[in-house]
Amino acid sequence: MIVEDDEHIAQLLEFLFQREGFGTSCASDGQAAEQMIECGPPPVLILLDVMLPYQDGFHLLKHIRRQPKWETIPIIMLTAKSQESDIVRALDAGANDYVVKPFQPSELVARVKRLLKVQP
Repeated sequence: MIVEDDEHIAQLLEFLFQREGFGTSCASDGQAAEQMIECGPPPVLILLDVMLPYQDGFHLLKHIRRQPKWETIPIIMLTAKSQESDIVRALDAGANDYVVKPFQPSELVARVKRLLKVQP
């Protein structure tokens, strides 16, 4: 699951992960993501931006961790927010990893595969 409001980055992420054989679903804002969390099946992993319209990524992260079927889903925060306090806040709230934009596509794919224990 990709939660990203920048259309170009969302398309890049979909391309990267579909090329690796992963299915993707996307939400372009916090409300759409919250609806997916409430109504949809849990994904195998979530890439979550912090700065989103309607609900920010920190709010969504806490919401996800309160959902019994979603609480153990690996979450990688993917954001331009690079301050130590933001990174610590995300990790303390339950994020499994934190990647700062701009990111290296191959590094992000490797981090996803590591969390999912997929062999390269």
